[in-house]
Amino acid sequence: MASLNPSSDISSFINTVFEAAILVARDNNIMPGLVKPFSDRTGVALRKNQQYGGATINSIGETDDLVGQAFTPSALSTLTPAEVGAQYFLTDTRIESDPFSVQSDAATDLGLAMATKFDTDLISNFTSLTSGTIGSAGSTITWSYVFAAEAILRNAKAPYPYSLVLHPYQWHQLKKAASVASSSRTNAPESLMESVRDSMFFVHREGGINIFTSANISAGTSVYGGMFSRDAIALDMRRAPRLEYERDASRRGWELNLSALYAHGVWRPTFGAAILSDASAPTA
Repeated sequence: MASLNPSSDISSFINTVFEAAILVARDNNIMPGLVKPFSDRTGVALRKNQQYGGATINSIGETDDLVGQAFTPSALSTLTPAEVGAQYFLTDTRIESDPFSVQSDAATDLGLAMATKFDTDLISNFTSLTSGTIGSAGSTITWSYVFAAEAILRNAKAPYPYSLVLHPYQWHQLKKAASVASSSRTNAPESLMESVRDSMFFVHREGGINIFTSANISAGTSVYGGMFSRDAIALDMRRAPRLEYERDASRRGWELNLSALYAHGVWRPTFGAAILSDASAPTA
């Protein structure tokens, strides 16, 4: 029988064709642009927020003497800075032999990982918003949840506009309510609308509420989204992300060191409300 000479006969001589390596998937970070920023300090000193009690206006008679009231601030919130970081170590041989742009890819991944860290840290504050929690674990989010949260924030005298950040699966449930989701009622300046239209994570504006989705919220049956005015949550950047290359001669390679120093937390917690619902993967 004649030999068919298949490619398997020379498999040991055929080189593998590698396409460019793919970085781990990460979502866009949205939270730093929605919260109150601080960048006027360095170091690890605590930043504290104080709030005055406010005057009470009383009825007075014609000959009554006014009585002085206390005007003393009380502690409201504290931001505690902490340092975070990550490292990749690449040996000389790895750099010299790697078919990919490994140094560039490693630096890019570190930066994206830091951005995700900022987002997830800020999202973790949703459970500390104190104006209320709308919904319950396992429930299906509805537009009544959204408008209830808005009403609560208005009652708390939180200034507009409000940001609503949800998991994409929560938004899926709202999006199916087409009678509301397809509306475009707004009295916002066109400049503001243009800025959010350009964001691939902005999904809708309803009245004074800008709605965003973030896959940095973990999916599940008990998931917290958040609606908040800008001052509800703060990001206090003490040292911006800093990437440093360092040669380690004894190990014959390079360290890629990324670090940052920042604080985050609720700043005016009554200016935000949590929305709790199911965020399981949709089936239809």
